[in-house]
Amino acid sequence: MKLLFDQNLSHELVRRLADVCPASAHVRQAGLAQATDQQVWDYAKTQGFVLVSQDADFAELSRLRGSPPKLIWLRCGNTATTEVEKLLRRHAGLLNELGQNPRLDFIEIY
Repeated sequence: MKLLFDQNLSHELVRRLADVCPASAHVRQAGLAQATDQQVWDYAKTQGFVLVSQDADFAELSRLRGSPPKLIWLRCGNTATTEVEKLLRRHAGLLNELGQNPRLDFIEIY
């Protein structure tokens, strides 16, 4: 599964999670550091990414439009990158389910 990390998350997550989710990227690497939510959404959709964000706006877009792209909505608040990494690793099974289940559009992780 290719993850696209939103601006509100560290670009370090790409490297830290490369063993679990290779070919992932950060919006900054994709030239989207100053992009609107809609531009990020469209990029994730056209490039086959699962979007990872803490932004409730993306959850609303997902509810309204469905997928693609699929969304991982992190509900952990402002926390250290190490904790976000642990959270995603702890829920690796759920991430795989999202990637494989065509009826799932997004998941919330606390």
